Amino acid sequence: MATQNPPVSQTRSFSTVFLIEMWERFGFYGMQVLMVTYMMKKLGFVDTRANLVWGAAAALIYVTPAIGGWVGDKLIGTRRTMGMGAIVLMLGYALLWIPTDNATFLYISLGVIIVGNGFFKPNAGNLVRKIYEGDDTKIDSAFTIYYMAVNIGSTISMLLTPWIRDYVAQRYGDVWGWHTAFGTCAVGLLLGLVNYSLMSRTLAHIGSPADNERVNLKRLAGVLGSGLVLVFVSAFILQNELVARICVYAAGIVVLGIFAHLIRSSHPSERAGLTAALVLVVQTIFFFIFYQQMSTSLNLFAQKNVDLDFSLFGWHLFTWIPEQFQSLNAIWIVLLSPVLVFIYNSLGRLGKDPSVAAKFAWGFAAVAAGYFMYGVGARFAVNGQVSSWIMVWGYGLYSLGELLVSGLGLAMIARYVPERMGGFMMGAYFVASGISQYLGSVVANFAHIPKGLDNPVESLPVYTHLFNMLGFGGLACTVIAIAMLPLMNRLSASHSDVATNHDPLPAVRSEEFNTP
Repeated sequence: MATQNPPVSQTRSFSTVFLIEMWERFGFYGMQVLMVTYMMKKLGFVDTRANLVWGAAAALIYVTPAIGGWVGDKLIGTRRTMGMGAIVLMLGYALLWIPTDNATFLYISLGVIIVGNGFFKPNAGNLVRKIYEGDDTKIDSAFTIYYMAVNIGSTISMLLTPWIRDYVAQRYGDVWGWHTAFGTCAVGLLLGLVNYSLMSRTLAHIGSPADNERVNLKRLAGVLGSGLVLVFVSAFILQNELVARICVYAAGIVVLGIFAHLIRSSHPSERAGLTAALVLVVQTIFFFIFYQQMSTSLNLFAQKNVDLDFSLFGWHLFTWIPEQFQSLNAIWIVLLSPVLVFIYNSLGRLGKDPSVAAKFAWGFAAVAAGYFMYGVGARFAVNGQVSSWIMVWGYGLYSLGELLVSGLGLAMIARYVPERMGGFMMGAYFVASGISQYLGSVVANFAHIPKGLDNPVESLPVYTHLFNMLGFGGLACTVIAIAMLPLMNRLSASHSDVATNHDPLPAVRSEEFNTP
């Protein structure tokens, strides 16, 4: 009788994805935390141009997963595409390591990062979905833990890369400071790839059908060739503001059109879930407008209008570099995620776990409170600078909102979208996020500070006016989300009724995954 290998636990499989994603986020956020100020201080961009270039890059970084999800589902396999994406990302960060301040070279490097992220991101999320397939009670908690885990990597890198930049710059010059910091991102992802190769057997039973087939070399060559073309297309888009704007808005129309087509052509039993997913995706678009302020307006606000010293009861604790304030987002997510998981599980055992739509409403309320916090802090500013503690608490509220909205966005796709559409819809979710990243940069430019105006007293009201407007925008989103709750509850109930009446296929698939 043939001996079977013991089944791999969900936790071990999850840990493998979680760790490679953690190192990938280490690289991405280590780069992001410096990018806008790098473009301004080393390439001479004004704040509006730096914001829009990064907004376009962020949009493409989120849009390309729509393609990567399809490649993983249909062409070369979910696991293979994720691993290939991590390698391409590492190469992109390595290009930024090269000590040149040529803008065209930056655009090409960002193009490589965009393509690598497109291969990596949707397939990592889809693997988590497949690991917990058929176990709906764990999906929200699993994705919340996943969200917390990847922020461990981003926390370390957002604290580390600005420090490395300053440390190396003091000893070897400014140029080497910036590029060594970017190189750290490549080294981190290399470590993640080594670790993934050692743990990859725990995912051998998880993936798309293409993962179980031999690699089709023609398909692989086609994917790599298309990726190379996309690198140069992305570089062209980044250096042409009008082209970037047209592409982003066109992508929004296409995504809405695809959703409409899928809802219209799907089986009647699937429409309630798809409609619920569409409503939540639209709400996610609004959320990421707020999210994009972290690397744009909030980053530049910290450069000019935040006291960098942390003191408590008159005792000086430490001093931060302006870019390091962005790490507060990740720190708060790591701290708050276990609390939310405990709350979700406790309420779930009582049968009172709030719906995803209700969590979205609470999330927008928290985001609104976070932005109002910056406005309140401005009233107590000294010489145009607010206390660093205002940033701590503002980021705390903002991060709670992020966990409730963005942290559950992937879980929403996993819950409401049929499995056969999983990879593509995961990608469509990222496209929607990318559109709003660009819109967020457009919003950030309302706080444009003319070049040469370095007086904090004059720049403070410009930034705080924007933050107050964002606070009111968050309140409006909260009201709309609350008003939509009855509709969302009906759609969710219809989707649950259909799922309950179907055969328990996910359970069967879980057993199949555990066989060699």
